[in-house]
Amino acid sequence: MTVTYRRAGPQDVALLLRLLQEMAAEVGRSIGGTEAALTRHGFGPEPRFRAVLAEADGQAAGFTLIFPEYSSWRGELGIYVQDLYVRPEARGTGVARALLAAAVQVASDWQPAYMTLMVDHRNEDARRWYDRQGFALRERGDLLILDRAALGRLAG
Repeated sequence: MTVTYRRAGPQDVALLLRLLQEMAAEVGRSIGGTEAALTRHGFGPEPRFRAVLAEADGQAAGFTLIFPEYSSWRGELGIYVQDLYVRPEARGTGVARALLAAAVQVASDWQPAYMTLMVDHRNEDARRWYDRQGFALRERGDLLILDRAALGRLAG
């Protein structure tokens, strides 16, 4: 199997959406994103994320979606990995690790000093894999989210 990696462009929006849907379906969820939202947020006048596609023998094998993160504690920029997905038939072949490495290259203009991601605490296989790559738990912090309705109430 020959695998190549490349930065996704606007022509890849339908494929990115399909891969996001596959990823969500594997964990019994769905996504609210659309092609229009991906185009606007990733490939519009002010892109908010970048994506890398892995292709094995001309077929999509996986992707990662990243954006810049700033740590005031570190005083450095990093990469936040929002999504990392490898199709089942390509798992165990090094695609995931190579996608993360390609993400660092795609974000080289940010000069990242670290990479952050979140993994489902129930996904023991993924946790072990990330441990082997050198990822560690963030110190004394839990990731919290304030969803749309609550965010609206907060903003008044």
